[in-house]
Amino acid sequence: VQLVESGGGLVQPGGSLRLSCAASGFSFSSSAMSWARQAPGKGLEWVSGILSDGSTYYADSMKGRFTISRDNAKNTVYLQMISLKPEDTAIYYCAKDRRYRDPEYRGQGTQVTVSS
Repeated sequence: VQLVESGGGLVQPGGSLRLSCAASGFSFSSSAMSWARQAPGKGLEWVSGILSDGSTYYADSMKGRFTISRDNAKNTVYLQMISLKPEDTAIYYCAKDRRYRDPEYRGQGTQVTVSS
């Protein structure tokens, strides 16, 4: 399993970012995918998931602000984030299935910093 996240960066409060995760080494189209994050000094937190049929799920605090999607032709999963808040500052990871706690099934992460 190989997962490579991109798209992170520094954004002002209220801004938007779109994260991408390029997947390889497994059957992407038949796999569920997840996003998780780790804020400074805190543990890993599940953010969102998308099933192979396109069904989507979100943590309560992200509903309405984050949108997960996938492009099976590109083996890529996305996380569109709007109305970002300083508390969204974290390293964001994508993972196969919901195995975000297992380093073998998640990427290296991309840093998102929300600050003025």
